[in-house]
Amino acid sequence: MDMVVKTQYIPAPGETVFASSFFMNPGGKGANQAVAAARLGGNTSFISKVGNDVFGKQSSQLFDKEGISTRYLLSDDELPSGVAFITVDQRGENSIVVASGANGNLYPKHLKEAMNEITGASIVMMQLEIPMETVEFIAKFAASKKIMVILDPAPASNLSAELLSSLDIITPNQTEAEILSGIKVYNHESAQKAARAIYARGVKHVLVTMGALGVVICSEEKIYLVESPKVEALDTTAAGDVFNGGLAVALSEGKTLVDAVHFGCLAAAVSVTRPGAQSSIPYRNELLQ
Repeated sequence: MDMVVKTQYIPAPGETVFASSFFMNPGGKGANQAVAAARLGGNTSFISKVGNDVFGKQSSQLFDKEGISTRYLLSDDELPSGVAFITVDQRGENSIVVASGANGNLYPKHLKEAMNEITGASIVMMQLEIPMETVEFIAKFAASKKIMVILDPAPASNLSAELLSSLDIITPNQTEAEILSGIKVYNHESAQKAARAIYARGVKHVLVTMGALGVVICSEEKIYLVESPKVEALDTTAAGDVFNGGLAVALSEGKTLVDAVHFGCLAAAVSVTRPGAQSSIPYRNELLQ
């Protein structure tokens, strides 16, 4: 559950500021991406863990409403559901603190019954709000079954060579690309260098997402730039998640990587014109318009 405050600016350490508004909105990177994939036309199953609490029950009901399979949405009797505390400034930029709760207790031993679901998928998409052990286990398993693996490496973290070699696509933002490559990313040229460096570590396709600057792709040693539609951003929360959901749906429909990135950028551009995380995610018919 995202707990969001809107302020004139993001406070410095030790500083107290007044918020102009407060609201709660279902969130979490994996959940946002599952909702995005479902709304944009994908047949989506969500595998995760929530607490046995009001937030967990509410999340499950919302996924059912979105048409997302929750057969493998597990409940934890000891840990609470994950929450995020989000500050959004007047420019639409955000600062986020996550308390993982039950998300941090999703290990391979909990996923035995879900493996058939994974085996039947065309794409497996993961994030780093669950234990790295689980991410590595599923990536290796999916790769062995020739299932496309997309990783959104957020929150930012160093990744093992074994994990990187199991990935088809990785979608770091500028900060995450810098951590993975050791190259500061601040424009298209530096993003290209970072993408090449990450590609050299064994990932088949690297997509560096840069918000309004678009996406830099390194694929088969070639570089492509996909520009993002120009919009007036109200709230950038979950924009990266919407991009990833759109990317996965487009790829599942047989679109080329570049066309799939275009589709993801369009979906993300619509989302930043609205407040909130899941509440901002567009439906397929909105993009067609």
